[in-house]
Order: sequence, then C-alpha cells, then structure tokens
Amino acid sequence: MRLLLIAAGSLALAVGIVGLFLPVLPTTPLLLVAAACYLRSSSRLYNWLLRHKLFGKTIRAYLENRAVRRRTRNAALAILWSSLALSAWLVGLFWVRLALLVVGIGVSTHLLSLRLLAEPASKRDQPLEKASPRASGSRPVPLDPEAG
Repeated sequence: MRLLLIAAGSLALAVGIVGLFLPVLPTTPLLLVAAACYLRSSSRLYNWLLRHKLFGKTIRAYLENRAVRRRTRNAALAILWSSLALSAWLVGLFWVRLALLVVGIGVSTHLLSLRLLAEPASKRDQPLEKASPRASGSRPVPLDPEAG
C-alpha cells in the first residue's frame, strides 16, 4: 500500500507540474493530492514537498489556512484566463470552448473564495539600518567603536 501511495503521489505531482502549462489541469488540487499521498506513505517525500522552493509555501498556506497570497492568486487567474483564451482561439469547436469557459469559471470561483494571506513586508518598507559614517565597502562597521 505504501508503494502504491508513493506512486499515486508522484503521478499527481507530475501531472500537477504539467498543469502549470496546461489550463485544464488543476495544479493546486493535484499538489494537494500528492501531499496527502506522501503524508500517508513517506514522511521524507511529504517534508520535501512542503519545503519545495516552488510549491512548498503555497501548499502549506492552503493546508494550514485554506488561504493564498494575493499575488499568487492574481498570477494564477491571469495565467488561467490567458491560457484559456489562447486555447479557445486555437480550437474552433463550440463544445470545447464551452468546456474551457466552465473550467475557467469554476477555478476562478474557487480561487476567489480563498482567504488572502498578508503579504510579507518588502525590503523597501523596512527601515534602513544606521551605519557608521566610516562604513565603506560591504563589511558592516559596528556603531560602538569599542565593540570591535
């Protein structure tokens, strides 16, 4: 059973990654399926996925708070609708265009229903550290001359 869950989680992860580029494949739900499979089969893979540089923050935010950052949500909506529009333009079949529209509305509704996480403060918003007038180069100079 453990190997089956690892295989299912890996398949969901692979299809979720493909979903980054194809509008009809829902990336986040597939990543959540991968996390659920890994949780039940391999703590190493589960921890790797939650700490992943690209997917980790989004998965943790969803699992812990059922929330997403505004920037992430807006980027997902922009990519979703531009991909759907391109697909609808390339495919002339009415029923395919209708299906794309239904998928777009469904995914958009879900994304817009999620809570928004507070954005981290940018470095521009942080107060500047006080530097010694003698400071030069990249090495910091302590304010207290006796500090060393």
